[in-house]
Amino acid sequence: MSLLRVEGLSKEFGGVHAIEDLSFTVEAGTIHSIIGPNGAGKTTLFNLITGVYTPTCGRVQFQDREVSGMRPYELAALGMSRTFQNLQIFFNMKAVENVMVGAHLHLDRRIIPSLLRLPGLVRRDRECREHCLGLMEFVGVGKYADADAASMPYGALKRLEIARALAAQPKMLLLDEPAAGLNATESREIDEVIKKVAASGVTVVLVEHDMKMVMGISDQILALDYGRKLAEGSPAEVRANSEVVNAYLGTHG
Repeated sequence: MSLLRVEGLSKEFGGVHAIEDLSFTVEAGTIHSIIGPNGAGKTTLFNLITGVYTPTCGRVQFQDREVSGMRPYELAALGMSRTFQNLQIFFNMKAVENVMVGAHLHLDRRIIPSLLRLPGLVRRDRECREHCLGLMEFVGVGKYADADAASMPYGALKRLEIARALAAQPKMLLLDEPAAGLNATESREIDEVIKKVAASGVTVVLVEHDMKMVMGISDQILALDYGRKLAEGSPAEVRANSEVVNAYLGTHG
């Protein structure tokens, strides 16, 4: 079953086509990777899917519902969550508090109960904290629960962002270069986290330059070049595609 469907999607910036007439589907329960050279349009595509940008033309469907042009918070409520290429951490908060921010859509946000700290609200906040502690254990950063986020190593912060995205209870998780800036050990840890997320039933859409990771965990790969679809298929099919090789290495390479 298709969880995400992109049809004829285009985005122009001052006449420049960042994404041009792009169509593809993401099946529920899979890891679907998007690759391409720098400037291929990968992050722009993520921003179009998640409501950061509005398409010039084309449409995005999520769970068979038209979502083109919807705002990010509306898409989050429908079950779409993401991380960003650059860290978006609240460094003035504890690690577990960062994760709890991701759960705010599922908490009681009424003003009066919050001001009065009614017992029901206190209980739900406590349950939320316990759930978020579990998510931190799930991604392998449980030991940092009460640490200041500013004191955490970079690789742990990357996994903390994934825990926060999971706190929103998504049906689809979009990860924008989760292994960027990581050493080999940290990349392997992220690799394992992504596989665990997918095994838990959350569909993963991944933008990543680490080809070893992409080829090792993906069910389907979409290759972009200058905003257009270059190739699509299984890791073996994309790896053997001469156009993909040329786009990455050049014809001589």
